[in-house]
Amino acid sequence: MLVDDSLTVRTVFSRMIDKEDDLAVVAEAGTAEKALFALRTTQVDVILLDLEMPGMGGLEALPKLLEAARPAQVLVVSSLTEDGAEHTLTALSIGAADTMLKPRPGGFNDAYRDALLTKIRALGGCDVHPEGPSLQAEASAVSEAKPAAPHEALAPQIVAIGASTGGIHALNLFLRRLPHDFDLPILITQHLPESFVPVFARQMELAAGREAVLAEDGTSIRRNRIVIAPGTAHMIVKRIGPASAAGSGVVTGLAHDRTANGCLPSVDPMFESVAEVYGGHAAAVLLSGMGRDGTSGAEAIARAGGSLYAQDEESCAVWGMPRAISEAGLARAVTTPMGLADAIAQSVRAPAEQN
Repeated sequence: MLVDDSLTVRTVFSRMIDKEDDLAVVAEAGTAEKALFALRTTQVDVILLDLEMPGMGGLEALPKLLEAARPAQVLVVSSLTEDGAEHTLTALSIGAADTMLKPRPGGFNDAYRDALLTKIRALGGCDVHPEGPSLQAEASAVSEAKPAAPHEALAPQIVAIGASTGGIHALNLFLRRLPHDFDLPILITQHLPESFVPVFARQMELAAGREAVLAEDGTSIRRNRIVIAPGTAHMIVKRIGPASAAGSGVVTGLAHDRTANGCLPSVDPMFESVAEVYGGHAAAVLLSGMGRDGTSGAEAIARAGGSLYAQDEESCAVWGMPRAISEAGLARAVTTPMGLADAIAQSVRAPAEQN
């Protein structure tokens, strides 16, 4: 379904989509009100939604569209995705799955079309994977690297989270669910355009009720702090000294190496460095996201004795990133973001209760 007040934009998108044998535009609307009316009689899998429209507007309409079209996914396609990061991230936090910039005139080229169709297929439940080994093969490789049954948990000293498509909504649910006394440092790598990241950090700070900062070289990792990967580099961790009252003796670093999955920032370098520094005292979480980023890093954490947690397929916008470790049986919990928060909070309490 296309929801955009521009007839020109709707026409361009229709032509792109209707050329594909497996895709079809089943409804169009120039306002949110007309979209909601159409959804009374039309079933859709994916809604392409403009945020800046007359009348109700896309942001106000989003919760109503999600309810009316359940379980359809919403892809925000708006000029506001560049200049209005705040609006776009608000849409993502309340349930939109992903975002794409609406290009300027002349920008609807083949590269844009390919990216758009990939996102639509992924959100519509198609099995979209980049070049490389299958997810089933990766799950088997992870399973062989570590026994399928999760080992006895060590108390985590840090929580590292990787997310992509659908991840912002999941992160909000996860962080809001953590108990007020949960004070472990949290690292987050979320696939986002660079210009969105500062706004995203403020959103995470509000959701968690604790300080959230962007990683730089030498940013201290300490309790009650969230550190977020910038949009231009991978966030890694390194130990510079013993723990003290001022911090953990661990800081972030920035890396720019090309990763196999092509993501920047990538979850894999974060997980791999966490495994090296924290060993078994780490909890790694993979939330909703398209692709495989985080799979090899999760394998490193499993080998080091750390604990893995994965969002379940039903609650994911796209069950890509959490899939391999879930199918390999390596995750200590495979459930909703709120369920994962409960499980990690319990993993911190349990060793203390035993002592």
